[in-house]
Amino acid sequence: MRLPGAPASWIWWRMLRQVLRRGLQSFCHRLGLCVSRHPVFFLTVPAVLTITFGLSALNRFQPESDLERLVAPSHSLAKIERSLASSLFPLDQSKSQLYSDLHTPGRYGRVILLSPPGDNILLQAEGILQTHRAVLEMKDGRNSFIGHQLGGVVEVPNSKDQRVKSARAIQITYYLQTYGSATQDLIGEKWENEFCKLMRKLQEEHQDLQLYSLASFSLWRDFHKTSILARSKVLVSLVLILTTATLSSSMKDCLRSKPFLGLLGVLTVCISIITAAGIFFITDGKYNSTLLGIPFFAMGHGTKGVFELLSGWRRTRENLPFKDRVADAYSDVMVTYTMTSSLYFITFGMGASPFTNTEAVKVFCQNMCVSILLNYFYIFSFFGSCLVFAGQLEQNRYHSIFCCKIPSAEYLDRKPVWFQTVMSDGHQQTSHHEANPYQHHVIQHFLREHYNEWITNIYVKPFVVILYLIYASFSFMGCLQIGDGANIINLLASDSPSVSYAMVQQKYFSNYSPVIGFYVYEPLEYWNSSVQEDLRRLCSGFTAVSWVEQYYQFLKVSNISANNKSDFIHILQSSFLKKPEFQHFRNDIIFSKAGDENNIIASRLYLVARTSRDKQKEVIKVLEKLRPLSLSKSIRFIVFNPSFVFMDNYGLSVTVPVLIAGFGVLLVLILTFFLVIHPLGNFWLILSITSIELGVLGLMTLWNIDMDCISILCLIYTLNFAIDHCAPLLYTFVLATEHTRTQCIKSSLQEHGTAILQNVTSFLIGLVPLLFVPSNLTFTLFKCLLLTGGCTLLHCFVILPVFLTFFPPSKKHHKKKKRAKRKEREEIECIEIQENPDHVTTV
Repeated sequence: MRLPGAPASWIWWRMLRQVLRRGLQSFCHRLGLCVSRHPVFFLTVPAVLTITFGLSALNRFQPESDLERLVAPSHSLAKIERSLASSLFPLDQSKSQLYSDLHTPGRYGRVILLSPPGDNILLQAEGILQTHRAVLEMKDGRNSFIGHQLGGVVEVPNSKDQRVKSARAIQITYYLQTYGSATQDLIGEKWENEFCKLMRKLQEEHQDLQLYSLASFSLWRDFHKTSILARSKVLVSLVLILTTATLSSSMKDCLRSKPFLGLLGVLTVCISIITAAGIFFITDGKYNSTLLGIPFFAMGHGTKGVFELLSGWRRTRENLPFKDRVADAYSDVMVTYTMTSSLYFITFGMGASPFTNTEAVKVFCQNMCVSILLNYFYIFSFFGSCLVFAGQLEQNRYHSIFCCKIPSAEYLDRKPVWFQTVMSDGHQQTSHHEANPYQHHVIQHFLREHYNEWITNIYVKPFVVILYLIYASFSFMGCLQIGDGANIINLLASDSPSVSYAMVQQKYFSNYSPVIGFYVYEPLEYWNSSVQEDLRRLCSGFTAVSWVEQYYQFLKVSNISANNKSDFIHILQSSFLKKPEFQHFRNDIIFSKAGDENNIIASRLYLVARTSRDKQKEVIKVLEKLRPLSLSKSIRFIVFNPSFVFMDNYGLSVTVPVLIAGFGVLLVLILTFFLVIHPLGNFWLILSITSIELGVLGLMTLWNIDMDCISILCLIYTLNFAIDHCAPLLYTFVLATEHTRTQCIKSSLQEHGTAILQNVTSFLIGLVPLLFVPSNLTFTLFKCLLLTGGCTLLHCFVILPVFLTFFPPSKKHHKKKKRAKRKEREEIECIEIQENPDHVTTV
């Protein structure tokens, strides 16, 4: 029957939505019946999978050793420039010369010697020379080159030639010649280990100097150190989540309390994570410290399904057989949980796509996809079987903890009070008007009797609106200040030698950028005055170490004219490069000979830029400034430094995954706009996840969190976490049939508020141990996930309950329907009374 005034298309859409929804509910109902009829099978299969893959994970565990491959952008112009520079100037030809680490740092050892405050490092020559001699006398030392810098320099006042008066620190670098040989690389690795040990020993001998050492493997060692430091803290997190889940699932009613189900629910998620880890290592995956976030991500989603199934069980009728109650709980909960799990898989699947340019993000997303699939399977199979056994115990009136038969009320009356308290099944607390004894759950009772009335109070709503405006303002302000997270120090253990070295280097050696190689990769008329002017213009603003400038000065001082090609190259080869002070420039020029004529086919210069304390951002700006000039100028050149590999398009590389994931969520929600449950539910869901995502992004920026790979992964997770908790609440609201919006939101909070509060509380409590891991990576993880949980909780319990009472969907049509039914019922009663007046009785 068609409603008057309703378009035919809307009727068809509505019918289609109902058919799909009922079809999904019917499927989940049958799934629940299947699990309830074969609980042993669904309990055994996941356990066998966990044992099989878990043992494989222990045997195949292997850490990732290539830090550059992991955190540097996979496809970057800097890597192409490095290959070109290495092909023009091979490493074995330049490793004995200044600034030889321009292609790749290779094997090296660095030490910063810092004098006490107020002292001059130049007066500590004896200590510096002792340290230097000790390094050169090390066993297995290769032919090394020493480069040095002064830091914290004070110049002589009014000095024209910038004479140094004093310095606070000196940095010495020892480059090893390994030439890419595997054997020499092993020797170099051993040398670096001995170098770090020697620096610690010398620190004890020279109390008047502070020594900060760094080797090429130090970054990888301190990156992997986070996993070692976090082991015990992750176990503490698990214990806290187990405790919280167990307590929040308990009741005074010993029959209906489900503490073991809360415990088993968390263990279900744990064994699914172990299975996923086993599959990851079997497929030749390598562990890295960013994967520390997977247990927390998977736990946040898995325990949500656990608590929703528990709430769904409480909403079923007690007079039904336990198998039917399990099926009804599946029908009520698993539709929404299936949708949210699918969105998890889609968003992290898009993050694992080839569009993602950071290997760490890609590996994490691949592992997360496997974890989500196994999580979903284990929840409906393993935990569903546990729910079946618990339901059977409840139906047979067994104690939920001691698994013994609950005595009758007459028997309990003859026992002490403590025995009655332990063995009471709740009938004494249930009043005559309460049909559902589960209403005595402490969280459900608090929401129904206190919180729902308070949050929907008309005097509270203005303050909530003001609170949201403040929240939106700070979020918007933070989104305008997003910073790049290209600094790899953000991923290292905070008390590691690498971080200490980086802090001292940033403080005393931040006046100049790293040495930038300026490579001219095609023949150039260096003797031409216009070319000389172009080179000077390109090098302006930099401190240049240039054979070209030195050669021009040599010609000027010697009063020699070289205005043509033959004179320029002849004097360069026969006079300039043969002088001892200029011989080191030989490796900076590539000559070719065609017959009797020599040509310069490529050359390189060295540039150093003046920087401030924020050295890294200024280097990125220099890189962005020089690269376009290489295309627009007549001189074809490239610029390169090993740090460019980590900086090159890093901001774009880390933000693309969250944009792709966000686009995937939006696309799915739009495609299902007129198919799943109710279109206004999807509309409100899009608004909610957008508000939560922007809130987390803005607030984490204000909390000094940069956009590195960890924060990006947390932002992808925020999208899903918001959907996980807001979707059931919103869909229950739009489908509610109460008279007013206020009654509908009360009903939604009463139905899903308990599960949301249980899950978010367990999630946030489990994050607390991360505070005690001395690592920048875990600090970032803690801050981002804390904001994710906090913003989601704020929207579910404060913002949405108030805003949904102002805006659509309207509930007037439900009121009209109920009035029409009531009027029709009254008319029928009147007709019956008129036909049978003798049946009227007095009350």
